[in-house]
Amino acid sequence: MLGPLPKRIEVRFWRSERGTEPVKDSLRALSKADKKIIGQDVMTMEMGWPIGMPTCRPMGSGLHEIRSTISGDREYRILFCVADGNAILLHAFVKKS
Repeated sequence: MLGPLPKRIEVRFWRSERGTEPVKDSLRALSKADKKIIGQDVMTMEMGWPIGMPTCRPMGSGLHEIRSTISGDREYRILFCVADGNAILLHAFVKKS
């Protein structure tokens, strides 16, 4: 019997000097269904890194985004960089346009 597949990259949440974690704070405001969609997209990135569109897109200068479509046809983005073999989740937002 095979165990779970290993992640190709580990995810870490960036934490400010004051102890806030912007991506976690953003996720807390979402519905359970939206969190599940985003979690699946983050897991797809972890298991398949490096991965391109439609899940991830390079933004330039080492910055990438995870792209999720959540309820109400809204677009949710998580910006991250890769450092020391980890994907550091930096910022998250719902696109306005």
